[in-house]
Amino acid sequence: MGRGDVMNLTGSPEEIKHSQGLGLDCQTEAGNPCVGKESVCFRNVFLLAFLSLLCSDMFCPTTNSRSSMLPFMAAPGQFGAEVREEGLKVWRVEKMKAVLLDPSEVGAFYNGDSYLVLENRGQLGADLHMWIGEQSSRDEQVACAMLATQLDNFLSGDPVQHRHVQGYETPEFMALFPRGVSYKTGGVDSGFRRAQGSGTVQRLYQIKGKRNIRAREVELSWSSFNKGDCFILDLGEIIVSWIGSQANIFEKQKVREIASLIRDTERHGKAKIVLGKMPQLAESTPEEDSKADASNSASLYKVSDATGSMTMTKVSEKSPFAKDLLVRDDCFILDNGANGKIFVWKGKGANAEEKQSALKMADNFIEQMKYPRKTQVEILPQGKETIIFKQFYKNWN
Repeated sequence: MGRGDVMNLTGSPEEIKHSQGLGLDCQTEAGNPCVGKESVCFRNVFLLAFLSLLCSDMFCPTTNSRSSMLPFMAAPGQFGAEVREEGLKVWRVEKMKAVLLDPSEVGAFYNGDSYLVLENRGQLGADLHMWIGEQSSRDEQVACAMLATQLDNFLSGDPVQHRHVQGYETPEFMALFPRGVSYKTGGVDSGFRRAQGSGTVQRLYQIKGKRNIRAREVELSWSSFNKGDCFILDLGEIIVSWIGSQANIFEKQKVREIASLIRDTERHGKAKIVLGKMPQLAESTPEEDSKADASNSASLYKVSDATGSMTMTKVSEKSPFAKDLLVRDDCFILDNGANGKIFVWKGKGANAEEKQSALKMADNFIEQMKYPRKTQVEILPQGKETIIFKQFYKNWN
């Protein structure tokens, strides 16, 4: 696609298939109901039809979109003044609501759920992260995006927004959890409830990585073990730490931290940690330079709904870009998909519809470009640009 080419991002509204919670679990009605004699079922069907007509092309999901957004109409009252306090807060999405996690649960993510993570640094700004579990349902992902939009609006659109898919988080996200991130199996929809105390528990965690080390729950089987990683066998009152003979020094350090974290937060300090056989420690080697200096090339697109439908126009084929290409009255997509990431820049003068549909723009773009689902998304309000974003521009001061 060359400079000036236009890509249409619109699509026909998706047929409404789910009607949970609206009293639509009823039999088909025959005849024409009289005015004032309508049944509850009829009124709810009419309400759904009316709401679907209100959805413009920009808000309605396309029939072939993997993660298109529904209208942003999150229920009020989800967030209060506490979100303006400095610090880290994590919410799990449960039945279309954001449920604040206890500090002892922060850092553990269930693969069947979606989460919101807010880092508020006061005058230094805020970052709002959406974390999507690999088994999270489409409904939960949509709810997570709706709640993120509501929280962003509550904070006057100031946070920089990020979306991460399980296993493909950014180093910045991982740095929010000094004691590490652990993945667990299950979620709200599966009826999961966190184990309390030191009851019957049988879980195996694999500790893997170098700079961004993750604990991931794996099948409780010898086939899950290997010499190159560390493992934690959680048996409730006994926690076994097993260190592979070829594990790196960072994994060895992290396995102790996470074992202690499980003991102190999930077992309330009552579990006993048993260290597996410690191999002879080898000389540590300098950390490998990340020469994954994968191409820094990118393309820049302007996104607008000036014509009544969302369109995208390529304004520059290759980085570094001139900063003045970013016009305050529009939104732009910086495509660095070759490196697994795209950015959405929201100009201060862009209309509310364009700003609120930033994530949908990103989703549709990822779909059009056939990028993988794990592609990271970063949404930047004008004036909140990150160093990573600025590096694609000439002489950004």
